[in-house]
Amino acid sequence: MVSKSKLLSLALLWTGLLAASSTLMAGPAIQAWRTANGARVLFVPAPEIPMVNVRVVFDAGSARDGEHPGVAAFTNSLLTEGAGEWSAQQIAERLENLGAELSTGSLRDMAWVSLRSLSEPKVLDTALETLAVVLARPRFDTTDVERERKSILASLLADEQSPGTIGKKALYRKVYGDHPYAHDPKGDRESVAAITRDDLIATHRRLYVARNAVVAIVGALDRAGAERVADQVTRGLVAGRHAPPLPPVKPLAAPARVVIRFPSTQAHIYEAQPGIRRGDKDYFPLYLGNHILGGSGLVSLLSEEVREKRGLSYSVYSYFLPMRQPGLFQLGLQTKNSQAEQALGVMNQTLRRFIEEGPSEQQLRAAKQNLTGGFPLRISSNGKIVEYLAVIGFYDLPLDYLDTFTSKIEAVSASQIRDAFQRRVHPERMVTVEVGRI
Repeated sequence: MVSKSKLLSLALLWTGLLAASSTLMAGPAIQAWRTANGARVLFVPAPEIPMVNVRVVFDAGSARDGEHPGVAAFTNSLLTEGAGEWSAQQIAERLENLGAELSTGSLRDMAWVSLRSLSEPKVLDTALETLAVVLARPRFDTTDVERERKSILASLLADEQSPGTIGKKALYRKVYGDHPYAHDPKGDRESVAAITRDDLIATHRRLYVARNAVVAIVGALDRAGAERVADQVTRGLVAGRHAPPLPPVKPLAAPARVVIRFPSTQAHIYEAQPGIRRGDKDYFPLYLGNHILGGSGLVSLLSEEVREKRGLSYSVYSYFLPMRQPGLFQLGLQTKNSQAEQALGVMNQTLRRFIEEGPSEQQLRAAKQNLTGGFPLRISSNGKIVEYLAVIGFYDLPLDYLDTFTSKIEAVSASQIRDAFQRRVHPERMVTVEVGRI
């Protein structure tokens, strides 16, 4: 039986989440400034819940690996495995005693460390002290390095048994060639085995610096309190320099097809080309158009043609993945090996027809209603909002991005979608990767 106090706590939490969402939808001003040592800060006050979420994002993803594929992710994974005077267990115990949560992660563009804590001063101060030490003073003890290396190598070995993962890695290599986006963020077994402790220390010193950081804060704080949080979190970081611009992504000159034999009853099929950057002028027409094409699950055009009408695949999809440089525009499905060519043909026919014709007005209205109606759920908690703030800061998006999102979706016309797809999507130059007994 749930206690009255528990029910009250849940009710207060839900009320706070709804209030935070409605406040954000009303268009709060995202406050922005820089710390003394150069870190960019974005802050949204959320006084309804006595919590504070902090997300520190660095331009330290695998695109910064250089000659050591996997070193950025390896470095990020070790931040909480010992820092300052504390071991990994001591860090975990400090946070557990506070009821605070600390997590890390990394992708191709970015790496991050996130903290969630009560806003009560003594609790928050201890949690922030822990975060600051994790960011600035990771130990990279040899024992921890070797344990994490074994974990990464085991993960890479498991990847070799997954046809889906094999296919996606091959897709990135073929689309991006010699660009830093080409290799998997975890690296490969040879590169990870060769990474030294000195490589990890050098990566941290180069990338985990204030001018390469964005600090996103959401919680029960005023501006002065948020400034103290940002200063405390970044105080131990040297100013350093922002990572240099990434090289441009080369457009595909011709189609390519990669067939990988794998003992699987299902064929995994992927198609892709370079898509769009964050902040691209065509983002909203392409985003809304893709929702109709293959981004809306079972009600998308691809699902209707491939799954519903022909029963060729349980799941088929498409998406744009915007990054600093153009990320993938990707389509994918799984099907029986014997149906691979037919399913691929239907997927391509649907894409070409959508590029030529664009959406109907009925499809456009339904997609707009779905995206704008679901948008409040995407910003329904402080944790979700702080992730958005981090993205806005990292990619230098307008500070009113969340406030204007639904109006920009509503403003897109069918002709704009058709025009954007015709200019930006080139099915005649796609990379196709097939994994299975094809």
